[in-house]
Amino acid sequence: MRRLAAGSQLFAPVLLLALVGVLGSFTSRTVQFQFRFALVMATIVIALYVFVGNSGVVSFGHISFVAVGAFAAGLTTVPEALKLSLSPDLFPIIARAEVGNAVSLLLAAAVGGLFALIVGGPLMRLSGLSAGIATFAVLVITNNVLRNWEAIGPGARTLSLVPETTGFLQATVGAVAVAVLAFLYQRSRFGRVLRASSEDAPAAEGAGIDIYRQRLLAFALSGALAGFAGGLLVHLLGSITTQQVYLDLTFVTLAMLVIGGVRSLWGAVVGALLVSGVNSLLLTAENGLDLGLTELTVPTGTRLVTLGVVMALILLFRPRGLTGGREVTLPRS
Repeated sequence: MRRLAAGSQLFAPVLLLALVGVLGSFTSRTVQFQFRFALVMATIVIALYVFVGNSGVVSFGHISFVAVGAFAAGLTTVPEALKLSLSPDLFPIIARAEVGNAVSLLLAAAVGGLFALIVGGPLMRLSGLSAGIATFAVLVITNNVLRNWEAIGPGARTLSLVPETTGFLQATVGAVAVAVLAFLYQRSRFGRVLRASSEDAPAAEGAGIDIYRQRLLAFALSGALAGFAGGLLVHLLGSITTQQVYLDLTFVTLAMLVIGGVRSLWGAVVGALLVSGVNSLLLTAENGLDLGLTELTVPTGTRLVTLGVVMALILLFRPRGLTGGREVTLPRS
């Protein structure tokens, strides 16, 4: 019975992600893109949840790992001649690198995980506000390096001509795979120990738990999953700029996690998909939404303002999110 209950906690988010992938494939081409984008956003939020949800430490820097994963996957799938025409100052090893779609996603995960392990070494000794500010500093530094160091990318220019391989199958399988890994981690000894330490750090230390090591492990795993999500993102868009993986994406993904419920995988998936739908609707309305008899147009910026208001209301009246920070469980007989 215990295994069945645990299985339901994984089945619900996986089923929801699969339904989005299946139903989205029957819509129009424009709407299909929004469904695939929602699946990629869910993948990013699940990656963020792996660290924040289990450690209780808020990270404002996870989009750094999405960014390095996206640029790693994008740069290694663009042919050498095209890369050099866009970025003539690239390091030779980057300019010559050319791999297929699957390998680029694995490379994105490896780069994201390694980067998280390196920066997490000193950062995971911090807690609370200090840790949040330090991770935000990582985001700012990463963005500036990617935007100004043209030996590792196109700099302030757009990385374009990336193969658009994130169709419904890749987006759905990628999101489901990341959800499964997140579930396995939170059910593992490492995840349970980290979650316990977040609830009572002094007691955990007294029991001999190395909180620093557990946080660093979660941070590296979360960074690898975020890098993988960045690979999915760049192969969905076909191009990427440093601005697309910076403050706006940081705010939106944190809003998704907070609104859904920080402490559960189910909350991460629900929040990501729900906010993605509202976000897409408001973005369309900012450019003019055709309602048949009339056209709805809202001021530019309404999307982010609305998300901010909703997140503030959730924090005030339902601080554990829409799901209450709980997983889906079978009712007791």
